Amino acid sequence: MPYLSGYTMVQHAWKNGYAIGAFSAHNAETIRAILLAAEQEQAPIMIQVGQKVISVMGLEPMKAMIDAFMQDITVPVCIHLDHSRSFAQTMQAVQAGFQSVMFDGSHLSFDENVRITRAVADVAHALNIGVEGEIGKIGGTEDDISVDEKDALITSSDEALKFSELTTVDYLAVSIGTAHGLYKQEPKLAFDRLHEIREIVRKPIVLHGGSGVPDEQIRKAVALGVAKINVDTELRQAFTQGMAEVLNNDPEEFVLAVSLGRGRDVMKERVVEKIRLFGSHGKAAQF
Repeated sequence: MPYLSGYTMVQHAWKNGYAIGAFSAHNAETIRAILLAAEQEQAPIMIQVGQKVISVMGLEPMKAMIDAFMQDITVPVCIHLDHSRSFAQTMQAVQAGFQSVMFDGSHLSFDENVRITRAVADVAHALNIGVEGEIGKIGGTEDDISVDEKDALITSSDEALKFSELTTVDYLAVSIGTAHGLYKQEPKLAFDRLHEIREIVRKPIVLHGGSGVPDEQIRKAVALGVAKINVDTELRQAFTQGMAEVLNNDPEEFVLAVSLGRGRDVMKERVVEKIRLFGSHGKAAQF
């Protein structure tokens, strides 16, 4: 099946009460884990290419690797550029054939964030590419981009509306109490604020920092308008744990096909769990 625009994918999820799993990939085996899980569950998914893997592998090589593994995939897939802080890099992803891009200007002034995000949206919309923007600061560390807890802000509904209207983004990442990376204590999402934002913005909401959030809170967030959920840390944990199983059982097992393969299989099962939690299983047939 050909790739699908992020706009089309997330809109369908938003209108039908489920969320798209946006799963971060880091190498060939993690790409395969995500695609095999999606195929098994017949679920539309996003494969996220983030800043850390771009710094190591490169943006275009990652896109080419995903393309290579798409040959026998029958479910809708969207490749998403995550947390770009560069207009030039975002345009590189557009030219490379990504179907969704995120410019993260949350570290900038409101006006500068709007200016660059709108410029990204103007180009992307002309090419039927989905666009994500971020307003408010999401705590934690992802791809070496850190936000201290004291600087993480809950997004106001008025700020979200103004940003959404001025930038014309298709889906909006907001800060409602999640964080990138591992949680030091159980997160408590600001559901009242999420409800306010949903009612006033009337666009799909993106939840960053989806790893480690209790299942019941995820389900409630989806019911309140979250239509894209980013997952990275839990997947890296699963992959690493799978490899560790092999090495712990046989310290002299240095066949990478075995250790990497076990990492892929364990990560795949975690992706399956998330797909079912987000309610996207079985939705591929609706596209």
